[in-house]
Amino acid sequence: MNQTMITSTNTLNQLQKQMDIISNNLSNLDTTGFKSRQANFTDLLYSEFNNQPDTKAEANRLTPNGIRQGTGARLGQVQINMSIGSLKSTGRSLDVALQKEGQYFKVLVQNGTDSSVQYTRDGALSVSPVAENEVMLVNAAGNPVLDENNKPIIIHGDASEYKFDENGRLSAKMTDGTTQSFNLGMIQINKPQFFEQKGSNLIGLNPNAGQVLGVFTELNGALRQRASVGQGMLEQSNVDMSKEMTDLLNVQRSYQFQARSITMADQMMGLVNGIR
Repeated sequence: MNQTMITSTNTLNQLQKQMDIISNNLSNLDTTGFKSRQANFTDLLYSEFNNQPDTKAEANRLTPNGIRQGTGARLGQVQINMSIGSLKSTGRSLDVALQKEGQYFKVLVQNGTDSSVQYTRDGALSVSPVAENEVMLVNAAGNPVLDENNKPIIIHGDASEYKFDENGRLSAKMTDGTTQSFNLGMIQINKPQFFEQKGSNLIGLNPNAGQVLGVFTELNGALRQRASVGQGMLEQSNVDMSKEMTDLLNVQRSYQFQARSITMADQMMGLVNGIR
């Protein structure tokens, strides 16, 4: 295999990953609170060939000596687009939308015997019975929504009305006239590059974020004033279909170009091998 084939093969593998990202974005065009991802490419290391043994012959050359040949491109980083999607009014009391960029609800996700805290902007909430005369606040996937102390929000008794204030405080008015209040667990993401999609419209910290400081801020105490929650509405996906289709066409053209390079390299090798 010659260098042209190696370079094209390296790039083809990475273009396939970008195509998968675009396909995932398009498939979540109507997913509540979904954030699209964007792939960024970087060059792989260059190979340098010192083809001129006499450096004096290169006296007036303006570029560095030798020949540099690329070895392809790779997916350098996949970034989450944190921009806010459009808000759609639903009139449902348990539908809430985060109205500031980078803010997320905390939910508890069970994976077999293990559980972990993950994050979502999907505010289509509901209540699920957990015991007699007790209900728990859950998201659309059935995961428990957490309060500011990372505890599931459990409402005791029969609630007649639910109300969310702007700072994410849930007040459940009971049929006996009492009120139960909870502060929703919320964070402000400062470094989105350390988060990755976990499936089911959730994101979580990637393994590389363990020792990094300031990745996100807990919106508790005085910091809760930064939160902005709207009741009776849902945030739509921020996927831009026209952009995704344009990117998909560009990837397809690049994929065809790299595949054609492999074909041409194979034809050249065939001609060389056919020389007698």
